[in-house]
Amino acid sequence: MNIQLPGKAATFMASQRERAEKQRAALGIGARSWYRITNEASNDEAEVMLYDEIGGWFGATADEFIADLRGVTAPNLRVRVNSPGGSVFEGVAIANALRSHPANVTVQVDGIAASIASVIAMAGDRIEMAPNTMMMIHDASGLCMGNAADMAEMGELLDLISDNIADAYAARAGGTRAEWRARMQAETWYLPDDAVTAGLADQAITAPKAADPVEPDEDDEPEMRQGFDLAAYGYTGPRREQPKGETGLTEDIRSLIGEEVATQLHAAVTQPAEATAPAPVAEQSAQEPETDASAEEPMPEPPAAEPVDEWAAAVAHLTQPKPDPWAAAMVHLINPTSAARSATHAA
Repeated sequence: MNIQLPGKAATFMASQRERAEKQRAALGIGARSWYRITNEASNDEAEVMLYDEIGGWFGATADEFIADLRGVTAPNLRVRVNSPGGSVFEGVAIANALRSHPANVTVQVDGIAASIASVIAMAGDRIEMAPNTMMMIHDASGLCMGNAADMAEMGELLDLISDNIADAYAARAGGTRAEWRARMQAETWYLPDDAVTAGLADQAITAPKAADPVEPDEDDEPEMRQGFDLAAYGYTGPRREQPKGETGLTEDIRSLIGEEVATQLHAAVTQPAEATAPAPVAEQSAQEPETDASAEEPMPEPPAAEPVDEWAAAVAHLTQPKPDPWAAAMVHLINPTSAARSATHAA
């Protein structure tokens, strides 16, 4: 918490602020706005955002803030705080302006409410801590220039201001001035639940939980599988396993020699059905006398003939290499020894 000092220190700070105002005027810039008031947030609630340091030489002063606050006519006012603190007296003035406003004031800590910003938060009719936010309280601090008497006066003033701030916490959360001064001197930090337990906040807003995952039904086909159609890539189903002993020679030969020639070859090697079919056994005449089966010796059954692949036999010559007459005629040129041996035999 920063304070404006009496005596020589106050004169020094006033001159610094005046110098800062002249520099801003020379540069053509206005005061840095550290707050925003929106009266049109809804029909019944206005919004104030404290999102920077409070007051200070380069920020808007409390009187400017209060002048804008008078324009709020909504019955409810939400003050959203994210501030590390700033000027003590300007913060106290802002807190009192919020207390005296006719609207129902809800303070919502969005990030941090530290130092004098935590005192401003105490001015709300209701105080809410958003998820993962923090609040910090500590003793007042300041600068002083002067002799020993000035320094002693500064120490007494800082103790008095800190006692005054401790009373603000005690009025809101209960307890004594001494208890809150001890916490301030220790620079105490509060998480949302801790602030509620200490009485500095009314509610710790919980973050919404993620919805529980829905277990897929075993009968339901996964969405990715439903949307992936292999037919677009020419897939027509699982590949049929070829039976043992069966080859693709028929289709290969047909693709090489053509369908018409293959049909002629097949007709040439295929025997008529009548010739290859076994002769029907004539029915035994009813008048033929029966013979004694025990008198005739049974004939042994001939061994079963192995099946012949007539089509493979018919086209076997197509897969055998034919002799090359040109190579035979030229062999004596590339193999003299073989040609001489042939000549000797001829003689």
